[in-house]
Amino acid sequence: MKKEEKEIEEKVIRILTDEKLSAIKAMLEKDHAIDCMFLLMLGRGQWKYAKEFMKKLGLTLPDGTFRSRMMEIELNGLSRHENIDAKKRRWIVTEFGKHVGKLLLGVFSHMADGGDCNC
Repeated sequence: MKKEEKEIEEKVIRILTDEKLSAIKAMLEKDHAIDCMFLLMLGRGQWKYAKEFMKKLGLTLPDGTFRSRMMEIELNGLSRHENIDAKKRRWIVTEFGKHVGKLLLGVFSHMADGGDCNC
């Protein structure tokens, strides 16, 4: 096995076996998780504003899915919540969440721009 392949294998094994990294990977695999990360990056971590934004784009995001994803994102340290009242919450992206969000934006922007990997 080449040195580069070995380094890639070690990274993959770490992601798949590290408790924190595998939890973040599992969360990102779920429906609308990346949508919710992007909404956090836009300061739309409250259902009212998330729904408004998605509707403007002609996209759907069920209320229950939004809340579930936001709680999972928070459990993984990518956001925190504030109570607006007894029934409403607003989620705010953390520094770690900003970093992850920027990486996700970078990946999708690169693909959207027609970029490919010259690895």
